Amino acid sequence: MTDVSTSPTEDVEQGRRSVGAFLRDNEIDTRLLGMLVALLVTWIGFHYLSGGTFLTARNLWNLSVQTASVAIMATGMVLVIVTRNIDLSVGSLMGFVGIAMALAQAEWLPSVIGFDHPATWILAVLFGLALGALVGGFQGVIIAYVGVPSFIVTLGGLLVWRGVAWWLNQGQTIAPMDTNFQLLGGGSRGAIGDTWSWIFGFVACVAVVLVLLNGRRQRRRFGFKLRPWWADLVLGILSCGVILGAVWVLNSYFLPEVVAREIAETQGIAWPPGGLEISRGIAIPVLIALGVALIMTFVATRRRFGRYVFAIGGNPEAAELGGINTKRTVVKTFAVMGLLVGVAAAVSLARANAGHVGMGTLSELYVIAAAVIGGTSLAGGIGTIPGAVLGALVMQSLQSGMVLMGVDAPLQDIVVGIVLVAAVAVDSIYRRRAE
Repeated sequence: MTDVSTSPTEDVEQGRRSVGAFLRDNEIDTRLLGMLVALLVTWIGFHYLSGGTFLTARNLWNLSVQTASVAIMATGMVLVIVTRNIDLSVGSLMGFVGIAMALAQAEWLPSVIGFDHPATWILAVLFGLALGALVGGFQGVIIAYVGVPSFIVTLGGLLVWRGVAWWLNQGQTIAPMDTNFQLLGGGSRGAIGDTWSWIFGFVACVAVVLVLLNGRRQRRRFGFKLRPWWADLVLGILSCGVILGAVWVLNSYFLPEVVAREIAETQGIAWPPGGLEISRGIAIPVLIALGVALIMTFVATRRRFGRYVFAIGGNPEAAELGGINTKRTVVKTFAVMGLLVGVAAAVSLARANAGHVGMGTLSELYVIAAAVIGGTSLAGGIGTIPGAVLGALVMQSLQSGMVLMGVDAPLQDIVVGIVLVAAVAVDSIYRRRAE
């Protein structure tokens, strides 16, 4: 009988293949899993270095609100990069659209429909969304039909739209905004409270369970290999645990005493000796970001437009030969990007309660970094919306942690630049190994 033995190196390699096969069989995204681990390590590290202030309800609530605008734009940047393009103008466009919406609320609309009209902020938001989509589509036309590279077009847009924003208000700050409009930015009143937050959390858990069950049903229907039942069970438990845990943390951050007293007086509640703790709950900007992420995920994975986008990114020539109108799809992609910039501008403007020319400065770096960190390949054809949202959370966590540690702004920019280059390097290594 022949004794077959293996070397330690072969054993390690076989172990790696076994782990890789396990992850593939259970459809576990290794890059997404890696980001979650990196995020957890980042949070724990900053909590220790900041003296225990990072993982507090107050900071995590603020972090969720701060992440919203970047996450909203990152979902659109995924589609832009997937088509092998780039948009460097999103930060300047955000400033331009934000100033336009501020002027619409403070000067333009009041002269037409009067001051304090209930429809003022709604019309201003619709105007901002339309303006963003129009500008994005205009840049897309130059890219797709004129043939100017997206890098050049959007680099020009970075300069042009920042200049137009300054020209609109001559460098002045426009404030305040409509009271109802301010709710879009969060703040002391821009949240849904503890009861509705718990309802949202439980509904989200039910949705997770239904998605998992529907996935198994669809796989069984078409004869695909089913994931082990225990894997779906663990995934469901972990997902619901994260959702309900997040709701619990957000509900643990209470309104300031002044606001709580106003609410108590309005509702006729007697002020107790120890004070009144009223939970903020999930902030409205977070709900907007989650809604945008769900819609964009549906568009990217379930609609013809999304399939066209990924087909163009995978092989533009083959997509065109297959009957896809690649130029029109690229224009639509940039129009969607502009629309999402309008949404993010509304959130940021409402949060600041003022329009100023500094809105959106360097946002393009955070948005691109969020998309790339989230697994979007700069070579095109690969990207996920949930990954981009998680990437936005990673980027904002870095900034928030550095602020708590007292790191100067120039050093923060250095870290963001290093993280962006590192993310692209990881993407290049990942693609080479996959080939």
